[in-house]
Amino acid sequence: MVSMSSNLVELECSACGKKYDASKEQHLCTCGKPLLVRYDLRRAAATLNLEALKSRPRTMWRYTEVLPNDPPVSLGEGMTPLVHAKRLGASMGLQSLYVKDEGLNPTGSFKARGMTAAVTRAKRLGVKALAAPTAGNAGGALAAYAAAAGIPAVIVMPADTPFANVMECQAFGAKVVKLNGLISDCGKYVAENKDREGWYDVSTLKEPYRVEGKKSMGYELWEQFGGKLPQVIFYPTGGGVGLIGMCKAFDEMQDMGWIGVERPRMVAVQAEGCAPIVKAWEAHQSSAQFFPNAATIASGLRVPGPLGDQLILSMLRRTKGTAITATDNEMLHAGRELASLEGVFAAPEGAATVIAARKLATSGWIKPQETVVLFNTGTGYKYSEAWQKALQV
Repeated sequence: MVSMSSNLVELECSACGKKYDASKEQHLCTCGKPLLVRYDLRRAAATLNLEALKSRPRTMWRYTEVLPNDPPVSLGEGMTPLVHAKRLGASMGLQSLYVKDEGLNPTGSFKARGMTAAVTRAKRLGVKALAAPTAGNAGGALAAYAAAAGIPAVIVMPADTPFANVMECQAFGAKVVKLNGLISDCGKYVAENKDREGWYDVSTLKEPYRVEGKKSMGYELWEQFGGKLPQVIFYPTGGGVGLIGMCKAFDEMQDMGWIGVERPRMVAVQAEGCAPIVKAWEAHQSSAQFFPNAATIASGLRVPGPLGDQLILSMLRRTKGTAITATDNEMLHAGRELASLEGVFAAPEGAATVIAARKLATSGWIKPQETVVLFNTGTGYKYSEAWQKALQV
């Protein structure tokens, strides 16, 4: 049951608004769309503020009023550095360019945030086994938090997933299933087997709590900028949960009276070889089509049919943002540039934001004085195969 001291009120469908009981296991709405967690934000605002945060533990669970109020299954995730990238910014004509380095989370990526929240809630709900499809980093994060919670995990991944991701899942004791295909095929495998096997499906947006963990990135930006938000945020977008989560955080902040109606302009960055959101954005569509023959070295961006497509596109519109692609070669070049200028060794997904920012700064879409944040969603150390190619060029 939901704790009486929790601010968590209910779950609500992101599309049709139907309400659900948060004390029970819930996945998608009957209309097939993702559920979002709703809180008593007036009550949350009474104790959550910059002053109170000064004395709290430096993990994402410091925002306890707007997270599931269960004993956290935590490995110390969150409060990642916000690096002022002065040299990189100067090369683009941007005075206030920052990199939020999510590669310093447990298991080396932002996926730790979503999985700590999802596994924490799953443990409270008494689930017997966890399962998820993954293009790489989500699998490692789920395997780690499942191990910390003492719950068995099944990780289903494409056969060509980077070796570091496979190895860590196995080390954490998860059962690894490799399939010939893409993350969409792995998702089908989990969906077809979960009921028979008794798995709790932790797939992207098929349970409500990974969004909650990811939204903490938005709260951290607000805190790290001293109670303000940047003008522009570049986010590598595969499943898009981080982008959805941050926009949810900004809405919650407005409801708590922290900010007004203005929002950072959100930029969804995708790989040219897998760009369903960019394609839909350019065609002025409100939903995305499945992207055929998806291929990119940025495994986290190889999501040809994101379940959250409508949410992502509506959030780009609402924030006056945009969507843009980078090629694999551009990512590798930008990754070297980011590492050599700023000392941040990024995943190709993170490097893609450097290219995107350069393109939009050149076109004048970003003004020189605007505060801009690039999200590096994972560490470059996990992409040794991709980096080997880059460094031979």
